[in-house]
Amino acid sequence: MRIFIAVALVGVAGTAFLLLSGGSPAPDPLAPGSGGEIEVLHIAKSGEPGRVLTLRRVSKSDDEWRKQLSAAEFLVTRTGATEPAFSGRYWRAKEAGLYRCVACGLALFDSGSKFESGTGWPSFRRPVAQGNVALREDRSLGIARVEVLCARCDSHLGHVFDDGPAPEGKRYCMNSLALRLERAGS
Repeated sequence: MRIFIAVALVGVAGTAFLLLSGGSPAPDPLAPGSGGEIEVLHIAKSGEPGRVLTLRRVSKSDDEWRKQLSAAEFLVTRTGATEPAFSGRYWRAKEAGLYRCVACGLALFDSGSKFESGTGWPSFRRPVAQGNVALREDRSLGIARVEVLCARCDSHLGHVFDDGPAPEGKRYCMNSLALRLERAGS
């Protein structure tokens, strides 16, 4: 009974979190940035081959990010918050497509690498290209974890763990609020 109540509370909290999230319009992945240059794999549309491009990093003030992102998207991507488990719009998503950064539109994960991890967050075996994500040590909870960030705009996406399926053995555990699914054929 206690487990049921705990799961119900998480569900209610997650629903409230999502209702506050709103959602922001899709950003242009080729919009000019103002930071240093990076090489990334650009994929124009889901299902099309990508090509390596040199783009400028996206750097904005918190006020500029707040104008572009919903309140919940800002909390996750700019402050490193985590949406409640089993609350995000993509944790059970099965649609084919490409997952892009909600803040800058960079291609991050393909639905072909998504798998059910049982954690309540969308999980992927690998990014579309290692250069499209950045990794850094995170000790915010008093334990060592590896944070995953968008390589172009430094948005917090989630964390990567070494308990994923073979052959990669990785589980990129992402926040739905940091992603936008571009469905195949759209």
